[in-house]
Amino acid sequence: MRLLKNVWSIMSGTHITAPGARSGPWRREFLALMSLGLPMAATQLVQFSIQTVDVLMIGRLGPDYLAAASLGLVVFYAMFLLGLGPAMAVTPLVSQTLGADRENYKDARRSVRMGLWASVIFCVPAVLVFAFTEEIELAFGQPPHLAKMAEPYVLALAPGLPFALGVIAMRNFLAAIARTRAPLYFIIGTTVVNAFLNYLLIYGNFGFPRLELVGAGIASSLSHALGFFLLVAYAKMEKESAKFDLFTRALHPDWERLREVFRLGWPIGITFAFEAMLFNAAVLLMGRIGVDEVAAYQVALNVAAVAFMAPLGLAMAGATRVGLQAGAKDADGVRRAALVSILACIGAIMLVAIPMMAAPHFIAGLYLDADEAANANVIALVATFLPIAAAFALFDATQVAANQALRGLKDVRIPMVITFVSYWVIGFTISAWLGLGTPVGAKGVWYGLLAGLASASVMLSVRLWMITRGDLR
Repeated sequence: MRLLKNVWSIMSGTHITAPGARSGPWRREFLALMSLGLPMAATQLVQFSIQTVDVLMIGRLGPDYLAAASLGLVVFYAMFLLGLGPAMAVTPLVSQTLGADRENYKDARRSVRMGLWASVIFCVPAVLVFAFTEEIELAFGQPPHLAKMAEPYVLALAPGLPFALGVIAMRNFLAAIARTRAPLYFIIGTTVVNAFLNYLLIYGNFGFPRLELVGAGIASSLSHALGFFLLVAYAKMEKESAKFDLFTRALHPDWERLREVFRLGWPIGITFAFEAMLFNAAVLLMGRIGVDEVAAYQVALNVAAVAFMAPLGLAMAGATRVGLQAGAKDADGVRRAALVSILACIGAIMLVAIPMMAAPHFIAGLYLDADEAANANVIALVATFLPIAAAFALFDATQVAANQALRGLKDVRIPMVITFVSYWVIGFTISAWLGLGTPVGAKGVWYGLLAGLASASVMLSVRLWMITRGDLR
């Protein structure tokens, strides 16, 4: 009971003001990170669970549906990740502004507004890409029947893209002003709504049409829209966030700040794409090996992604803390915030990685019906993939924490190059060679992913050390 009370006090921010919290700068930094990071980690986990719920419920339709959804998500997330850059640029822009002057509402408002503008602008070319999903899948040698099933699913997801990006931008703004609990509550609510809509639209319950994959896409889009409008309403009504007056004259352009958002955001988006699309490109490699391998890979990847959500949320909080310290020109504070973030992320992901290694068959059974003979091979493959996925957890946590800390410092272009070399020159090359060119097969694809993450964690950590070892200018 005492442990739960302490966790709640940290998440609510009250723990930081306790007398014991002032015993030293490292303790204060840790508590400040936890105050921001625990709600953000929980929010990240719950928000990702919208897609996890889709995978779980689609999996009940059969391996072909799961494989088609997996292929469709390759295309959808390629565009989502590119669009994520402008939304993520809100973090360093707003946190450094408020680190220098806590009451500079006007400049922070400019960054948030143009972050939302950039997200909407980006969605126009994204939808054009979505319209050619089937052709893209066929060009990569995927089975025609799966490519045909994937396109309607992606088009059903498309209307939710601007809202999903808007949710990220609003969450990053609220994190910069230490308002992280409300997004968590809203995302929990939208996840429940998503699951209910899936139940209605995937399977055709309560008189609704049975839409299967298209139903899952519609449910996700509606859930993202609901989450965005709840955050907008909160930002207008909550006392602290209302001071920024985000949405008065929201349609008025600010071309200078919009250019800055894109300038900072495009390397962030490409960096995200390099990293995440490595995992999605591995789906295409698995598709050349077999349908069961695709389905098993999607399940194992989803489990690994769920494990990754806690360190990702903590790392995003770390970016905010680093940005605030950088805005205040506190070099020691920057180094302290970066190191605490890295250590916290490693600790968080290991709590999940160990069970992944210990009970792979049990986890596989949560996604697929173990009593169905058609699922036996898929479950066996999942059980071989999960221990490898758990093994790279340490590197995954380290690289995301270092990368987010660099973003808090507005250092985005060199990390972009590092991620390209790590994930595509090293990781994808090894995955393709082992997976398609050697008897190692499907497991070899996972070994390549491990190599790419290990390389990124080392190089990004070195980059972070190099630019934080001196005074801030």
